[in-house]
Amino acid sequence: MEPAAHTLLLPILFLLLASLSPSIAQENGIDLYSLTVDSKVTLRFAHTTITSHVVNKAKEAQEAIFQVELPKKAFITNFSMIIDGVAYPQEIKEKAAAQERYSTAVARGQSAGIIRATGRNLEQFQASINVAPSAKVTFELVYEELLKRQLGKYELILKVRPQQLVQHLQIDIHIFEPQGIASLETESTFMTKNLADALTTTRNKTKAHIVFKPSLAQQQKEQGKPDTILDGNFIVRYDVDRTNAAGDIQIENGYFVHHFAPAELSTLPKNVVFVIDKSGSMAGRKIKQTREALIKILSDLKPEDQFNLVIFSREVILWKPTLLQASTEHVEEAKLFASSINADGSTNINEAALVAVRMLDESNRKEQLPAGSVSMVILLTDGDPTTGERNPQKIQENVKAAIGGNYYLYCLGFGFDVHYAFLEKLALENGGVARRIYEDSDADLQLQDFYQEVANPLLTMVKFQYPQNAVELLTQDNFRVFFQGSELVVSGKLQPQAPDLLSVQVKSRLRTQNFTFQTEVNVADKEKIFQSPKYIFHNFMERLWAYLTIQQLLEKAVSASGDEQKNLEARALNLSLKFNFVTPLTSMVVTKPEDQDEVQVVSKPVEADNDLLPSFPLFSQNARISQDSMFIRSKAYSRSRPAPHFKILSSPGPMERQPHFILSLPRQSNNHIPEALCVTVRKSSQPSLQILSDPIQGIKVTGKYEGSTDKFVWLQVSYKTPEVKVRVTQDSIVVTRSSGGKSSSYQWTGTLYLVMPGLKLTLENGLLLLSDSDKVTIGLVSLNPPALGLQLILRNPGYFSSQASGVVGQFYQDLQWNPSTVENKRELSMRGKKYTVTRKSVTNFQRSRGTTPLPTFPCWSLELPL
Repeated sequence: MEPAAHTLLLPILFLLLASLSPSIAQENGIDLYSLTVDSKVTLRFAHTTITSHVVNKAKEAQEAIFQVELPKKAFITNFSMIIDGVAYPQEIKEKAAAQERYSTAVARGQSAGIIRATGRNLEQFQASINVAPSAKVTFELVYEELLKRQLGKYELILKVRPQQLVQHLQIDIHIFEPQGIASLETESTFMTKNLADALTTTRNKTKAHIVFKPSLAQQQKEQGKPDTILDGNFIVRYDVDRTNAAGDIQIENGYFVHHFAPAELSTLPKNVVFVIDKSGSMAGRKIKQTREALIKILSDLKPEDQFNLVIFSREVILWKPTLLQASTEHVEEAKLFASSINADGSTNINEAALVAVRMLDESNRKEQLPAGSVSMVILLTDGDPTTGERNPQKIQENVKAAIGGNYYLYCLGFGFDVHYAFLEKLALENGGVARRIYEDSDADLQLQDFYQEVANPLLTMVKFQYPQNAVELLTQDNFRVFFQGSELVVSGKLQPQAPDLLSVQVKSRLRTQNFTFQTEVNVADKEKIFQSPKYIFHNFMERLWAYLTIQQLLEKAVSASGDEQKNLEARALNLSLKFNFVTPLTSMVVTKPEDQDEVQVVSKPVEADNDLLPSFPLFSQNARISQDSMFIRSKAYSRSRPAPHFKILSSPGPMERQPHFILSLPRQSNNHIPEALCVTVRKSSQPSLQILSDPIQGIKVTGKYEGSTDKFVWLQVSYKTPEVKVRVTQDSIVVTRSSGGKSSSYQWTGTLYLVMPGLKLTLENGLLLLSDSDKVTIGLVSLNPPALGLQLILRNPGYFSSQASGVVGQFYQDLQWNPSTVENKRELSMRGKKYTVTRKSVTNFQRSRGTTPLPTFPCWSLELPL
């Protein structure tokens, strides 16, 4: 009998990202009984080990498939499979040599593995093995990545999807940052109240330990059933203290790393030309999201900035003939123009890019650009050039010659129909970067977040200088521009004759002046810091240097050609083999012990490989697999997940108006606690209404009311500490951290558990709660048909200060309840005005769990004219 195939998808981790997910275990099949993840993050360099233990409970051999999603920027360093103490050998080889073995295996009809991209930040690794009856197998995968600071945060993301209950499931994340941990937050899209105590976080000034260890009972979706509730992302975000403007230098085992991200610098003015593709392929949601993002981006321009818009299809259209100052008047006019952009025609990338460059040249020639400003072109397109100059190489040559090193070019490729390799080289040759924008509901946020990454230049012409004969093997040590929220990283090796005190200068341009940062460190003192094996791994600093060097060599090779390109790739290959990294130039060969001629080959793709992703399976199929096995595989390899099967909150048939606000009221002087006050407003449409403001609490709530439909189309809660904005619409929830920080989008049908210093956000059963131990609790609900709209809920009103104001804030100032002789009616007075309220039964969306009919609660109802 041929062995059946069981897919084993085990979880995990990080942007740093990885995920494994085991399929549902069967009593007579492969059972995952232990899954552990250990991630050590030291100086932003993450070393992650994923270990899973499985057993074959069947009476016949079974095929277990180990499948992992890991970060695109991560390098696998080791993978082992151990069966009853016998290990599978693996080795890293040059890609061409490994590919020969891969092709031979495929020709023989054997399984041969290869990594494929599976999402924005992930790529999928997979390996399989036949497991004898009662045999136990241990899978272990190790990978490493240097976390990149973006929009002021480092981010580790863990995808947890075991798809079965696991007897022992534990995730440990150790963070060690000698600079000091300035902020730390955790977020989960599967966490519920029942899981909250499975997560513990301990930290001191320099170290943090995060543990997630749910019991079997906590993993259960429903008591007594095998389905697991663990299905979603687990994210850790943090930043470090920066007390030394010259940056932080750390040393270990003869290697050093220098992190540079000075704070409290003023932003340089910028001159930006937005070049937007409006060809026919952009029609529909893409052009709509582009318009929305562009309008938001224009609103974020600073008064000292200059800008213009270039719209192109077959023809190139300029909003204005020259760059204009980003005054309120000009920005509003540009937003009207952007809102009218419609998709039609072909794609003339060459002419559009050259027009933008000529516009900057003209302003520069006329000395209209501010001294010390940064000039850039941001190009967005969703396809290949189809009219005008269509040769990608010629377009690259034209644009490079036109820019002449004077400006920066950033290229955004919308979707998978673009020629990404073309855009990447176009950007890298001109001081910028390329980024893929994924066609999804949050594409507008992706565009906005990218803009925020380049919106605030702080320094130009940054050069790191170390003493002569003190260091060698330096990574990139000069950078054309440094942006707010990012970080520059330089690593190298100390020479034997290096002085005891290492002096460093970082030279740069700040507007029109030369500016130098200086620091000095004691080498011996720095070496003593990294002596605890709990927070580091062997030779981690040297491996950090090698990782960074390889990444930079590969990036340089993209824009190089001929012998220069070959030399760069050869250097990267040698380092990859020396440090056992699976990179785009190497592959890992895993040999099966039952057949030394049968191999699996792991090869790493690059982003350009993801254009027009194929729909074929990740592995060649073994011809002997049964029909049942193929069915199991097809479910495991599905690129999209089905919608959740829980019931969305909906209102039970025709009903009265739902209140816009449900307010808990403070205790009265007679110690009576009144029932909630349910408020509906009557007003003509308002673009922005101040609902609540409390400067002492540091909370502001605004919203847009639509009179024709009697609903709020958006509500926004803004906090001063922490600096966070939560904006909700009928369809989604968007959380933005700090001014110009990263935005995250969530759906009402999901769950969320986000904890940051001073604020906790939880989403469960359609109710979003914003709370903290010393803050008013704010609830937000998206109502479903027939009661469409948004609802605001306030709890713990005792935390309001005497300065609370706004449409609902006024109810917490001098509110008095007056007796009434009419049943179910009361009178309340507030600031000299009297209102009659009526006791009604109102649907309780706060405690609904998808039940029908929905529960109700008594509430005093008030219609408030504004």
